[in-house]
Amino acid sequence: MSFDPRSIPVDPSATAALARNGLEYRLLDPADQPAMRAWAEAETRGFHHPRPREIDLDHDVAVAGERRVHGVYDRTAAHPEVPVATVDGWPTGLSVPGGRSVDAWAVSAVTVSPTHRRRGIARALMEGELANARNAGAALAMLTATEATIYGRYGYAPAARAATITVDRRRTHWIGPDAPGRVHFVDPTSLREVAPGIARRAVARTPGEIDRWPGIIDRALGLVNPDGDRARALRTVRYDDEHGQPQGFASFRVTREPDEPGVLEFDFLSAATDDAERALWRFLVEQDFVTAVRGRLRSVDEPLPWLLEDPRAVTISDVGDHLWVRVLDPVDALSARRYGLPGSLELRVADPLGHARGRFRLTVDDRGRAEVERLDEGAAAASGPSLQLGVQELGAVYLGGVRPSVLSRAGRIVETAPRSLAFADRLFEAERTPHLSIWF
Repeated sequence: MSFDPRSIPVDPSATAALARNGLEYRLLDPADQPAMRAWAEAETRGFHHPRPREIDLDHDVAVAGERRVHGVYDRTAAHPEVPVATVDGWPTGLSVPGGRSVDAWAVSAVTVSPTHRRRGIARALMEGELANARNAGAALAMLTATEATIYGRYGYAPAARAATITVDRRRTHWIGPDAPGRVHFVDPTSLREVAPGIARRAVARTPGEIDRWPGIIDRALGLVNPDGDRARALRTVRYDDEHGQPQGFASFRVTREPDEPGVLEFDFLSAATDDAERALWRFLVEQDFVTAVRGRLRSVDEPLPWLLEDPRAVTISDVGDHLWVRVLDPVDALSARRYGLPGSLELRVADPLGHARGRFRLTVDDRGRAEVERLDEGAAAASGPSLQLGVQELGAVYLGGVRPSVLSRAGRIVETAPRSLAFADRLFEAERTPHLSIWF
């Protein structure tokens, strides 16, 4: 989807719902710098972050300026120029099984001031974003959630998990293969030239990853405020394959007390090949003068324990839902991904908000490609495999991270023809565990 997300008309339903409570729903103009800066400060406050420094505020406003930014305003507030609620959204690609991408709408920066609870603001914002997504032609909407009890009512479901991986450095002995390339220390500025290309290839490998935007790479490499303490503590490395081509990179820091071994921490490791992934992990876990290596937002299915002599050196913690998906157009969404075996499956989808409601026949060929047909509600019942499920359940199984049979055991999917669940489990399974390695 290549267009200006601000060209979409403002959702009249959200406008009217908020107006009934004396509030204004406003689409911000990126050229209105005072309004954008007030919005960015309100978003920072909403997530309980410290007041931003000027350089960080400039960065946040620049990133938000590329998106569709809404604020909710109360003219009777002490500072009416500061929004009491925030949200932004933008069109982007979501990687799906088979190495392909589906058009999606990312929802972010959702905050509501505690001074304005229970006034219908969150509902107006969330339903407004679904309207924006539909108007943009997105097959689905998605978000990362700080709280797990809010978004299900709007049809979102957890579709990809993430975890913290901690390695006891004192028990580390590498038994994996040597990578054919090599790891280099590089300065962040030079790495910035090749990082976007590496990240694009890395994202395509894993269902659940989303397209990277320039601002997140700049922040990962410490380029937003290069003279700040956090950026100065970062070290950056790049992996080049045996042909000298950059295939991966990582940024990390070591935190420690004076004259004591430290802990190596990283939030960003991007690998376009398995060799790059192994080489970067080996570089990180074999550091001297550290007691532990800790990576956040890593896959729950990391290969690392199989690369060490003692797999118990690896601890997986903080496992939880991370990427939430909300299907809007089942035909486009289901057509985009590849499937595990050929055959046909009918899905009867319930959706209280109406976006994805209907009957659909998914027909997969020998190469895993699907054709999806919307069926008339009054058509005869399917003679083959068929399931009855809600839009949340469809989102949960979409990337292959949750088996339909698990949701059936929870009473959330109904098998309406024999052996449908066993077939659907194999159909929706992905060749790689879904995973999202960033917040957005």
